[in-house]
Amino acid sequence: MMPLYQTLAELTGLVTDGAPTVLAVFLRVGAIMALLPGFGEATVPMRIRLAVTLAFTAIAAPLVTVPPLGLGGYGGEVLVGLLLGMGLRLFVLALQTAASIAAQAASLSQLIGGAGEPQPALGHLLLSAGLALAMAAGLHLRVVELIVGSYAALPAGQIPAAADIAGWGVPQVAHAFSLGFQLALPFVAGALIYNIAIGVINRAMPQLMVTMIGAPALVLGAMALLLVAAPVILTLWLGQFHTWLANPYE
Repeated sequence: MMPLYQTLAELTGLVTDGAPTVLAVFLRVGAIMALLPGFGEATVPMRIRLAVTLAFTAIAAPLVTVPPLGLGGYGGEVLVGLLLGMGLRLFVLALQTAASIAAQAASLSQLIGGAGEPQPALGHLLLSAGLALAMAAGLHLRVVELIVGSYAALPAGQIPAAADIAGWGVPQVAHAFSLGFQLALPFVAGALIYNIAIGVINRAMPQLMVTMIGAPALVLGAMALLLVAAPVILTLWLGQFHTWLANPYE
């Protein structure tokens, strides 16, 4: 029986020694998971999100070194995780912004149906397709690399300064809105051409109800444009997403 007791004592010592590291990694990973595209969506059950968080923690904890932390250090881990999670979530917001602009420009707000979040249905369509594409491209592996690499750029126990957070966060938000507008450019250009054409026709034939004729043509043209442009939009979005994941600290 003595060898069994010795083995249990050794295992207990390992668990006790590694508990602070696991807790610190869990806090950072949990904060990232709260905002992570795909795994952190409101439609994903809480138990699934907790299981994924524990799985990522089990993968990352043996690969990083965490010094002894106080209460402030653990709070810093949550802050770092929220910052990285927000950087990831901004790409979802960019896709939703592009869909909102496209829906407003092309009168496609009524397409398909609602979603779990207040957004045009076109946003739900592009978001679902974008998340599926990201998952198929190995988002979970990229997130593990991001978590492990974050300890080199943002070591545990070092709380980022407010100026550094602002200097990093403001360009991230600006890039998200810029990316959203760029992705919606085909629909903006199509709406501009449509309005110019309607104006010319109305000027030439004032008695013609151009709106009655133009609205169905606009919707049909927008749906055809969506069929052609959606693969390009999603490919460009995924490329930008992977570029950010390769170096999220610029």
